[in-house]
Amino acid sequence: ALHSDLLVNTFFADFAALWPGRFTNMTNGVTPRRWLAQANPGLAVLLDDTIGQGWRLDLDQLHQLRDKKTDPAFQQAFMAVKRQNKVRLAALIHKTTGYQVSPDSLFDVQVKRIHEYKRQLLNVLHVVWRYQSILANPNAHWVPRTVVFAGKAASGYYTAKTIIHLIHDVAATINNDARIGDKLKVVFIPNYGVSVAEIIMPGADLSEQISTAGTEASGTGNMKFALNGALTIGTWDGANIEIAENVGLDNIFIFGLRTEQVAALRASGYNPRRYYDHNYDLKTAIDRIAEGAFSPEEPNRFHDITRTLLESDYYLLLADYADYIATQQKVDELYRRPTEWTRQAILNVAGMGAFSSDRTIREYADQIWNVKPLFD
Repeated sequence: ALHSDLLVNTFFADFAALWPGRFTNMTNGVTPRRWLAQANPGLAVLLDDTIGQGWRLDLDQLHQLRDKKTDPAFQQAFMAVKRQNKVRLAALIHKTTGYQVSPDSLFDVQVKRIHEYKRQLLNVLHVVWRYQSILANPNAHWVPRTVVFAGKAASGYYTAKTIIHLIHDVAATINNDARIGDKLKVVFIPNYGVSVAEIIMPGADLSEQISTAGTEASGTGNMKFALNGALTIGTWDGANIEIAENVGLDNIFIFGLRTEQVAALRASGYNPRRYYDHNYDLKTAIDRIAEGAFSPEEPNRFHDITRTLLESDYYLLLADYADYIATQQKVDELYRRPTEWTRQAILNVAGMGAFSSDRTIREYADQIWNVKPLFD
């Protein structure tokens, strides 16, 4: 809805003034048959036993789970399903990357097309901060994390491919540093596609939806993650907004500038170096990448990336960095309380009824196509 309004008020304002009735919004959805029943059979069986099988064709029935959010037996069964899915994902990670990761760690997942506006690079800056912080204070009460990336870049998109290269280099450095152990692992799962996603989505604890506000038209990955019991860390953008409205703002981690603030900051003359100069952790993370700490055989490999961040940073990674790091620390705090984390995960599943593709198609049929179903 946010992006439909943006289009009406900006790109197509003249057309909308002439023909306002021709512009409408249908938030897309995902099919529960694939993205829950097929991808997550353990959770599907638990749902069948708890609320019946009707949710497959009427996803709104998931709202019944709200009554189970603090039920100890249901919570225990829900957590058991999640751990089985994490074991399955850990096996895929080992098979495809060679890295061993612990299913007892927090699985922090960002899988989507590799693009600057989706800000995988902001995620990498957090990983570098976490790595440096663990080295500086190894005895702190760190929540073990496995940070998972996957996705494809357009064949001619140099920057996106360089970001993938950076992720691999950061992963190799961290995963082979004996001082870190299981406190932090980083993996990039290759050949991302639907079959791989069906294993990744159910195994995720945290869903990274961190695009610059005003750039993500909707997104369906965020829906698939939440439907499978992952909590979202994200900006106020795309379907994150509708997810927050349906699962409750207390059950999602929102950070960063809003769309209007992004526009205002750019209009005022955004200077990324101001954030770099006044945030020691951010400066250290960028400097470590720039000086070749993760690519010692080619120290200047990521010079173009760090130069772009400091000279233009069109997608405002540096402006959102401090709030992103602070919000990631809130994620850690919640994960240390597994009962509360599970309660919020259950509420995420319970709130996902609106995001069925059945509802989307029904709205198109009723409001756009003016057709009636052949069968009830």
